[in-house]
Amino acid sequence: MNAPLNPSWNADPVASARLALACLDLTSLNDQDTRADISRLCERAQGPFGPVAAVCVWPHLAAFARSQLPAHISVAAVANFPDGSADVQRAVRDTDNIVQSGAQEVDVVLPYAQLLAGNEAVVAQLLAAVRKACMGLTLKIILETGELKDSRLIARASHLSLDAGADFLKTSTGKTPVSATPEAARTMLAAIVEQAAADPATAGRVGFKPSGGIRTVAEATTYMALCSEYLGPQALNPKRFRIGASSILSDIEAILGGKNAPPTGAAGTY
Repeated sequence: MNAPLNPSWNADPVASARLALACLDLTSLNDQDTRADISRLCERAQGPFGPVAAVCVWPHLAAFARSQLPAHISVAAVANFPDGSADVQRAVRDTDNIVQSGAQEVDVVLPYAQLLAGNEAVVAQLLAAVRKACMGLTLKIILETGELKDSRLIARASHLSLDAGADFLKTSTGKTPVSATPEAARTMLAAIVEQAAADPATAGRVGFKPSGGIRTVAEATTYMALCSEYLGPQALNPKRFRIGASSILSDIEAILGGKNAPPTGAAGTY
């Protein structure tokens, strides 16, 4: 899909809700998650207003999630999560488990503490090993921007991830005090644009995933607008834009069901 799902998303909250639903990675990453929890998650992923893009779960629950979903809803699972350790073997083991589960997507945490310490070689080694372990699957690299804080570090993490072959840059695990922010999003999107300019063969390939702390459609439209601004409106589809969240689905369903339809306004203001 190359065209935006609905070009009126920025002026119409119902269109925004539809776009958010189609690009949603419906997520459950609680320590106590069971098959029963994931079964309920997969039921919600196939709601009355249409399917989400993917569900995101722990590796040991990925095969079960895959068995509960139709083929058009992807399964993502997390690796090296949530701490982003420097243990390459652990990250690859997680990734191997995801591959063997039949999932389609890997969300791996960049070892951000190593980047903060200036150990770029460790970061590059782990990301390269994970990329090699999941060739053919969609790789989303989580930068944990709320911990990196500095825009220069976020930019560096973005470029290291792109150099490793990331399919998506993702802001956050949702497990730290600061998750997605518009400022971090701008830095990450600018890195994607810079890579495409330097290597035109990669243009139109890499996507962006804001994650953590996005609870309403109005909040999501901020990131839709940024994605459109940097990558073009054609990038507003599940191949290049995802939203990592769980609680936002209630707001999406309320708007699409006419129970919480706010007045039409500018993107991010309703």
